[in-house]
Amino acid sequence: MITRVIIVDDQAMVRAGFAALLAAQSDIDVVGEASDGAQGVELSRSTHPDVVLMDVRMPEMDGLEAARRLLAPPPGVTHRPRVLMLTTFDVDDYVYEALRAGASGFLLKDAPPADLVAAVRVVASGEALLAPSVTRRLIEDFARRRPVSRGKPDLRLNGLTERETEVLTLVARGRSNTEIARALVLAEQTVKTHVSRVLTKLDLRDRAQAVVFAYESGLVAPGE
Repeated sequence: MITRVIIVDDQAMVRAGFAALLAAQSDIDVVGEASDGAQGVELSRSTHPDVVLMDVRMPEMDGLEAARRLLAPPPGVTHRPRVLMLTTFDVDDYVYEALRAGASGFLLKDAPPADLVAAVRVVASGEALLAPSVTRRLIEDFARRRPVSRGKPDLRLNGLTERETEVLTLVARGRSNTEIARALVLAEQTVKTHVSRVLTKLDLRDRAQAVVFAYESGLVAPGE
């Protein structure tokens, strides 16, 4: 199966480098490039890529607004690609807001070439690119900048079983499936099944959105 990708970045050399690297892969096809968010949205609408590599900071329209438009399209637009944010800094408010908008994760621009290729494949497969260690740093940074106050719990939490709630809590705290399995004395495959059911019940696209939901629903709070 060929994964169709577009690259949206205001730096021509970055676009060219990423395009050359990805195009060299037999299972990836770079179908377009854009230099700002507005062009990226237009290009995505016309080419229907599976994955959009989106720079966070760009002139005209930044990656955050472009991600919002791609992931919450207007009536009549059915295509919603996976969005992988590109950033030079591993944790900032833009990244958190992008995850809230539905982005599938983020990748540092200076990551090794193999990481970029792997990231595209992971996101294309429907998984979130949000390593547990990155999740923890993201949560800590967000809590420091914008403390979350607990309100009335999201009613969707009532649809989860006790075990599913436990799993979601640990996912939100940055635990890997292996760590969750160890903590709850479960098989790792069982944990994967629980995570999948949580995503389905809460109508979430991936693990990244589950982390955001857990904090914003009041299930867990930073610092716990």
